[in-house]
Amino acid sequence: MTNSWLVGADIGGTTIKLAFITLEGEIVTKWEIPTNTEESGILIPNEIAKAIQEKLKKLNETNEKLMAIGVGAPGFIEMDAGFIYESVNIGWKDFALKDQLEKVTGLPVTIDNDANVAALGEMWKGAGDGASDLLCVTLGTGVGGGIISNGQIVHGINGMAGEIGHITAVAENGAPCNCGKTGCIETIASATGIKRIAETGLLYHPESRLQATLIKEGSISSKDVFEAAEAGDEYAQQVVEKVSFHLGLVIANLTSSLNPKKIVIGGGVSKAGETLLLPLKEQFRRFAIGRIATSTEFEVATLGNDAGVIGAAWIAKISAPSNFTQHTV
Repeated sequence: MTNSWLVGADIGGTTIKLAFITLEGEIVTKWEIPTNTEESGILIPNEIAKAIQEKLKKLNETNEKLMAIGVGAPGFIEMDAGFIYESVNIGWKDFALKDQLEKVTGLPVTIDNDANVAALGEMWKGAGDGASDLLCVTLGTGVGGGIISNGQIVHGINGMAGEIGHITAVAENGAPCNCGKTGCIETIASATGIKRIAETGLLYHPESRLQATLIKEGSISSKDVFEAAEAGDEYAQQVVEKVSFHLGLVIANLTSSLNPKKIVIGGGVSKAGETLLLPLKEQFRRFAIGRIATSTEFEVATLGNDAGVIGAAWIAKISAPSNFTQHTV
C-alpha cells in the first residue's frame, strides 16, 4: 500500500485539474481536462473516470495502483454523503457526486468544498507551513475560503462554514451574485468581479491603457488590470484599491472571530503578488484589531494551481476506508 497513489481532483468552472500523488504528498503527474457543464454537469464523473483510465494506460499502470480519490468541488456540499446541494458555476443541483464517481471509478471517493481542499493543501505542503490556525482565501472565478482551526477544517452544521465569497461586502446596490444575493465579496474580488468593475468604469477613463486592451481584445481580464496597475496606470490602480478595500474589510472582520496565525491568499488572482498583497495588507491593518493586525501573517499561496489536487489527495488519504472493496472498472 505504501507505493499506492492517491488521485487528487480539483473541479473548477472552466477546467478540472487532476493528479496522481504519493502518500507523502508528492505529485507523480498532473493534467487538466475541460469542465463539461452541459446537461447540468451530469457527464463530469464519467469524464473524470475516463481521464484517469487514459492516464493510467499511458503510464503502463492499472487501477490497482490507486488507493482513493479526493475531490475539491465548488458549491454547497453535504460532506459525509458527498452530495452537492447546489453548485451554480457547474450546474449541479441535488447531485450525488460521491456515489456517481465511486460507481464509475471503482475507488473510494471523499469530497469537500474546493476552497477547503485548497486550504488543506497549503497547510500540508504549502504556505501554511503546518499552521494549526489558518484562513485561506482563494480568488479565482469566484471567491472561496477555507478555515482551519486547531488543525481541523471547519465545516459547520451543514458544511457551509468558510463560504467567504458570499459574505456581504456591499450592503446596498451591490452587484448580483450567482448565489442569489447581491453585494457578495465574490462580485468584487473574484477574477470576474475585477473584470466587471474595470470594464464598467472604463467609459469614464479613456486615457487608461485598459481601454486599448478592451478595443484590441474585446474584453479585459483581472490579469490585465493588475499588469496595468503595476505599470502605473492610475485607473487600474483605483480598481485594485477598490477591490483591496472590500476584501481587506471582509478579512479583518473574519479575523476578529478566528484570530488565525496565517492568512493565505490563493487562486489565479493571487498571481498578481505584491501588486495585490500590499494594498490588501494596508486595508486589512486599517480595519483589524491592533493585536490581531500585528500577529497575523499574510502569505501568497505557494502551491499555485496544485493546492487543490494536493489538498484533495490529503482528504483521500485520511478518509479512505481500509475495508473498501475495489470494483472492476
